[in-house]
Amino acid sequence: QLQLVESGGGLVQPGGSLTLSCAASGFTQDYYAIGWFRQAPGKGREGVSCISRTSTDHNTYYADSVKGRFTISRDNAKNTVYLQMNSLKPEDTAVYYCATSPFTTVRALCIIHVPDYWGQGTQVTVSS
Repeated sequence: QLQLVESGGGLVQPGGSLTLSCAASGFTQDYYAIGWFRQAPGKGREGVSCISRTSTDHNTYYADSVKGRFTISRDNAKNTVYLQMNSLKPEDTAVYYCATSPFTTVRALCIIHVPDYWGQGTQVTVSS
C-alpha cells in the first residue's frame, strides 16, 4: 500500500522560506515520478513541481508561477521528496500535497493526469 506523508508547512512572512517534506512508503518500480501540488481557497489544484524517481534521471518540472523560487529534490535512500520554497508570496498560500501515479512521466504527472495517490496535505500560509 502506497503512503505519502507531508510535513513542514506553516505560517511565514512574505519573502520568507519553507521546506516541505514528503515521506513515501510502498513504492515499486512502476512509479516513475512524484510531485507537489497545491490548492488555494476557491481555486483548483495546481501542479507545482514534479521530479523523476529514477536516480539517473534528473528530469524536473516547475509551474511558471514558482520557477526560480522553488526547488524540488529527492533522497531515494530515505524515500523522501522535498520542496524548498523561497521568496514566498501571499499567492503561494495553499494546502500543499504530495502525489504520484504509476506509469506516469514527470510532465504528465504535473500537468496532464490527475494523480492516483495523495498525501493528506500540509497548510502553507504566507502572510504578514
